[in-house]
Amino acid sequence: MENKAKILTVAGKGGVGKTSICACIVRLLAEKYPDKKILAIDADPAVGLSVALGVDVKLTLDDIRQSIVDSVENGDTKEALELLSEARFRMFDALVEMPGFAFLAIGRPESSGCYCKVNSYLKEVIGILANSFDYVVIDGEAGIEQIQRRVMEKVTHLLLITDQSKKGAQVITTIKQVADELISYEKIGCIINRVTNPELVELTDSPVEILSAIPADNTFAANDIKGRSVMELPADSVMLKGVKEALHKIEIL
Repeated sequence: MENKAKILTVAGKGGVGKTSICACIVRLLAEKYPDKKILAIDADPAVGLSVALGVDVKLTLDDIRQSIVDSVENGDTKEALELLSEARFRMFDALVEMPGFAFLAIGRPESSGCYCKVNSYLKEVIGILANSFDYVVIDGEAGIEQIQRRVMEKVTHLLLITDQSKKGAQVITTIKQVADELISYEKIGCIINRVTNPELVELTDSPVEILSAIPADNTFAANDIKGRSVMELPADSVMLKGVKEALHKIEIL
């Protein structure tokens, strides 16, 4: 079945505000499309997206996966198919309904021992689940391999996040090279975050179109220090404006 969802994956070097930008995307989509179904997937083991969106996570996909693996290792007589169909139901227990969007945390990376059938099945279930949403926003680890392996191969929009550092530009160049081999995407673009020198933005060594350059945002920093979610940011926040500009250019808003 063809997936009707627009699937946005956010990737980039750690520490450049990737998760915050991802949360801004979820908020902007929820505000712009109140009649659409939006799913936020936290595929980063740090589980930072839940905090940025003010979500209380009780169950991750890895918890479900681990319970299946434990049942098998403990000699549970349940058939594998029965366990997998149970996982499919439990997937909905892991889904947190929030105002304007739903949330799913993937959890930790796979522990040692390969349970490929369990992993590929869970990936398939995420695909089925995603098919009942209009927009899926994925906050991934620095690389793209983990998203392709643990979440889904089909991504329609790939947003690469960097700062003005040489290292940040190198990371997104590498991610693009890997993405070109591993996933089929329709659109790709780059957001430069925490810009301190706007004159140097054009010189940034980016392999993809720069969708927006977001200056360091004091309002966001103050919001973050107070432990508030991105949902509580004022509408005129520099970060929200910058993310909105990028989503317009990549034809999501």
